[in-house]
Amino acid sequence: MAVSMLVACGDTARLQIADGTGPRPILPAPRHSLVPTVNVAPAEGWMPGMTPWAASGTRVAAFAAGLDHPRWLYVLPNGDVLVAETNAPPRPDNANGPKGWVMRTMMKRAGAAAPSANRITLLRDSDGDGVADVRSVLLEGLNSPFGMALVGDELYVANSDAVLRFPYVTGATRITAPGTPLVALPAGPINHHWTKNIIASADGTKLYVTVGSNSNVGERGMDVEVGRAAIWEVDRKSGAHRIYASGLRNANGLAWTPVDRVLWTVVNERDELGSDLVPDYLTSVRDGGFYGWPYSYFGANVDVRVKPPRPERIKDAITPDYALGPHTASLGLASTQGANLPAPFAQGMFVGQHGSWNRRPPSGYKVIFVPFEGVRPSGAPPIDVLAGFLGEKGRAFGRPVGVALDGKGALLVADDVGNVVWRVTFSRGSKSSLQAERARRNQG
Repeated sequence: MAVSMLVACGDTARLQIADGTGPRPILPAPRHSLVPTVNVAPAEGWMPGMTPWAASGTRVAAFAAGLDHPRWLYVLPNGDVLVAETNAPPRPDNANGPKGWVMRTMMKRAGAAAPSANRITLLRDSDGDGVADVRSVLLEGLNSPFGMALVGDELYVANSDAVLRFPYVTGATRITAPGTPLVALPAGPINHHWTKNIIASADGTKLYVTVGSNSNVGERGMDVEVGRAAIWEVDRKSGAHRIYASGLRNANGLAWTPVDRVLWTVVNERDELGSDLVPDYLTSVRDGGFYGWPYSYFGANVDVRVKPPRPERIKDAITPDYALGPHTASLGLASTQGANLPAPFAQGMFVGQHGSWNRRPPSGYKVIFVPFEGVRPSGAPPIDVLAGFLGEKGRAFGRPVGVALDGKGALLVADDVGNVVWRVTFSRGSKSSLQAERARRNQG
């Protein structure tokens, strides 16, 4: 009964998701409420024979199934695929009181309450049929690992509290050497946004690491936000670091544009302003740039909840390049460089949208493609690449997270509720995944 009341809480959207998408999203007046919107899609998993449905000209199949909460992907130069099987670390100081109960209940319904497997699994398609036939635990005993990056013969893993360096030999299926800490990352007993992603610069001298905020909008005080809501630049040899960009509430995916080598990220924005606010976004990342959090959103739109206000910071807030819809939980990001997919996906970025828990009706729960013209978004609407993760009765068969291109140009998608890595490939002459869509509707 209490759970049913919880799910019924909050307001209903008055705008379409498309209204909060693109370079100039509609930003209505905030709706403040004593009871925030809660609308959790219960995690169900995929029934036998079911798959998501894929865009015209593509098809989807499981690359690997039976994983344990796969959230992030990294493709090695030899084609091996690394999967972070991971979940949030324990949060002993964030479990008490009404808000803690709400969060625990919500996470359990969404399929995100299981203990973390704390490992990196290697998947290999040794016979080239598009399905992983080799599976090995490459690393274990980690601490809620997420991002991965290989530079030369060194593999870097971003745990929830530190970046570790491991020796790597091409073709290895297991690493037994202990990791060497490169740099400690903000963590602690709360560690509100625990996922830390990592990407290497083109020359391999620098690593860029995402560190999310420790609150929604600074309600715990800004002293617990030191070094957070930011992307760090870390010297790969010494571990020396600086804040590369700030005011990014919860940046996750990182990617380089292939021509101008500019860093891009997707960011989860703030909650509790209603179902229509605030849109998550895709943006280029400027060295020294400030993107508003917590004082403002999508440029200079003031969040009056934040005390004391900082108008001198807001005037410098950069407006993101492209809104991705409110509460879509956009996490995964991959450039099209090296993709072997139909023409509509020739130039742009793939975005994995994990899906909302606090919008009515839900948003996200799919993989989209943002078209680019040159080195920036064209302004055109996003294209659905992979959908059908949310059934018609509001159950989540899966939730997409990390996205990556494999060695043959196919798109890989980590599904942490379905416990599958999906593989999307070019399918000449295919109009749509009608069979999969029909199955989804029958089961939904």
